[in-house]
Amino acid sequence: MSGIPHDHYEPKSGFGKWLDKRLPVVGLLYDTLMIPTPKNLNWWWIWGIVLTFCLVMQIVTGIILVMHYTPHVDMAFASIEHIMRDVNGGHMLRYVHSNGASLFFVAVYIHIFRGLFYGSYKAPREVTWIIGMLIYLMMMATGFLGYVLPWGQMSFWGATVITGLFGAIPFIGEGLQTWLLGGPAVDNATLNRFFSLHYLLPFVIAALVAVHIWAFHTTGNNNPTGVEVRRGSKEEAEKDTLPFWPYFVIKDLVGLGIVLIIFFAIVGFMPNYLGHPDNYIEANPLATPAHIVPEWYYLPFYAILRAFTADVWAVQAVSFLTGGIVDAKFFGVLAMFGAIFVMALAPWLDTSSVRSGQYRPAFKWWFRLLVIDFIVLMWVGARDTNFPHDWISLIGATYWFAYFLVILPLLGLFEKPTTPPATIEEDFKAHYPGAAE
Repeated sequence: MSGIPHDHYEPKSGFGKWLDKRLPVVGLLYDTLMIPTPKNLNWWWIWGIVLTFCLVMQIVTGIILVMHYTPHVDMAFASIEHIMRDVNGGHMLRYVHSNGASLFFVAVYIHIFRGLFYGSYKAPREVTWIIGMLIYLMMMATGFLGYVLPWGQMSFWGATVITGLFGAIPFIGEGLQTWLLGGPAVDNATLNRFFSLHYLLPFVIAALVAVHIWAFHTTGNNNPTGVEVRRGSKEEAEKDTLPFWPYFVIKDLVGLGIVLIIFFAIVGFMPNYLGHPDNYIEANPLATPAHIVPEWYYLPFYAILRAFTADVWAVQAVSFLTGGIVDAKFFGVLAMFGAIFVMALAPWLDTSSVRSGQYRPAFKWWFRLLVIDFIVLMWVGARDTNFPHDWISLIGATYWFAYFLVILPLLGLFEKPTTPPATIEEDFKAHYPGAAE
């Protein structure tokens, strides 16, 4: 558990002592709930419980939906209609599950950008950050696999396009693509594979979440100041922290309640708002949709994928240097995955000695541009590839890589940050001067 000095569970009853020696599950739960938490955490820290709730909600609703779903190309679309029309509460289960994926990604993007702003990736939390990035990759894979299962037009053609990206990998691409599809094209074998993996990966995510929680409980939680909890003595630590229960549990539950009110309003009144109309048409390999787009949460990286065409000088240069091995399509694939990879490298790319962006004036401006850039990429990812959308995609992709690979390292060398408070207690008193000791 956390290295912050605090009281640990001590069983008092005979049964409690017996169980604690054999299976210390009560002690683990107690230490988790009573872990000392920086007392100055703001509302940006509620998204962890939202993500946990989303994971449980997606697993539970997914298990129930699987009971009525048929993973076969001739029956998948009809089985979805059966769920919507004939299963008691089936329409609500399906809408909660499909919109729950969107809530999951809203929460994870806020969680990631909060971590990027407050420096939650910096030492000693690098491993926590990397595990978080792995969870995000698993979420992206799970979401894509699930989007294929309804077997609508966008499901089929989305699978065709995305799996086609693996075919762009030199030398091994064709074999890898065939292995993913289970054959030469998207067909029944593909649907069965995707169904199986979509069912499995949430449990992999759950395991990674457990490790993620274990990791930040070991290092302690970051906070808006970026100042570490004092660990010299229990008395000093108590001045900087409060027990997670009841203070932060109640705060998190209030935040979760507000988020769920909005979520169920969307599920109840506009459940199809984020869906694509073409996906309510059964898959037809002979009719290509006019514009193939992924779900909204993939759009920023889809825009980066499409930004690097054969006309871009960087693509031409790399293609020339590699003897044509890296063509525009493969370059786009590398850029798309590279955009996530550079995020994972943030602990080593950020050279600033100050952890929190709250005390870095120049960093704030560049970070705001990054958030705007992400939103613009999301917007342009849903547009066509004609002018000016192609230029907007390229400029947005360029800034994304420039932020992590150039701006972040240089800012730490040249910017002049303000001085953070000496302790968390000092920051807390500055914000809540009337708070009780």
